[in-house]
Amino acid sequence: MTSKTEETPSEVTAEDGEVIVDGPDGVAVSMTPEAAAETSHRLLHAAAQARGQQMNEESRRSRRRVGA
Repeated sequence: MTSKTEETPSEVTAEDGEVIVDGPDGVAVSMTPEAAAETSHRLLHAAAQARGQQMNEESRRSRRRVGA
């Protein structure tokens, strides 16, 4: 099975004391406020790491072009 990297953020709402995340392809997740808060921290941390990885790769590509 091939996975696709999504570029569209998920929709997030609060209903009846739960946090509902509606993602792509019909994915839906219901969480307690505590689980949603922890998940948000983890997402933010991973997003920062991934962005750093992208920047490092862009820098490497740039250095290769300059040094070529």
